[in-house]
Amino acid sequence: MKNKKIKFFLIMVVVISAIAAFFLIKSRSKTTSSEIIKEIKPASGSIESIISTTGTVLPKNRLEIKPPVNGRVDSILVQEGENVKIGQVLSWMSSTERATLLDAAAGQGEEAIKYWKEVYKPIALISPIDGQVIVATTQPGQTVTTAEAVVVLSDKLIVRAQVDETDIGRVKLGQNASVFLDAYPDKKIKAVVDHIYYESETVNNVTIYNVDLLPQEIPPFFRSGMNATVNFVVESKENILVIPQDAVRRNKEGAFVLVKNNNKQPTLVAVTLGVSDDKNIEVISGVTANDTIVITTKKYVIPANASGGTNPFAPFGRRR
Repeated sequence: MKNKKIKFFLIMVVVISAIAAFFLIKSRSKTTSSEIIKEIKPASGSIESIISTTGTVLPKNRLEIKPPVNGRVDSILVQEGENVKIGQVLSWMSSTERATLLDAAAGQGEEAIKYWKEVYKPIALISPIDGQVIVATTQPGQTVTTAEAVVVLSDKLIVRAQVDETDIGRVKLGQNASVFLDAYPDKKIKAVVDHIYYESETVNNVTIYNVDLLPQEIPPFFRSGMNATVNFVVESKENILVIPQDAVRRNKEGAFVLVKNNNKQPTLVAVTLGVSDDKNIEVISGVTANDTIVITTKKYVIPANASGGTNPFAPFGRRR
């Protein structure tokens, strides 16, 4: 009988301890919430609705100037970044036969070299377009073949953007865009959509369409291969009434804002909204610039005693 009482006592102790621990942990895990109230007035401003994506600076037309015959480069007359005109001589080169004759004449003196230079003229590599030199790394004396480019030209540099198929329907020819190079993030470059490709590509299991943008003015720091962020301007409005996005409450009946009344509780007022961006949204009707809009947000606070518990897995209990 005595053993049964002891056993019953131990069971009750365990049960009470478990219940106490449960309510203690539950009370410590609770948080208290309070409302943060902010009052604002609709303001006059501007909003741009954009599609943001990535892009790369590329030549619109990349033209490789290759020699008509195998031979050796005598001289390069242009530098990278230099603008050239159609018909301009970019380089002089000797065919393999001419280079061999000149090397043989070098052992016979200046007269022999001068003779063969007059008899066997060098070959001129001429620019077929007005453009810019983007590659000119070949050195004089270097041997080249007809498969190698001595100089590479570009008629103009563009930005090729990759647009997701879900956004391509909102991109149009002639649409304005802004380009920000990763190397110069503080420089805004205005551009327009010049071409939208008809064939899609799959990049990382995402279907994209390439879109070429033509900068209105090509800055001197543009380089082929630079990465960029491209913002397509879908819609832009100026001098409109705007409010923060978090001031708007939505339900099945539409959009509402909480408007403050004199000496009364704020009331919900239906509003008609327009264009928006990440932070603000246009108010077409429902409120005016003289109204005061109330924004309420929840603030969650952990009770002070929540940090006073002990860790049951710590070998020495709570640190003091």
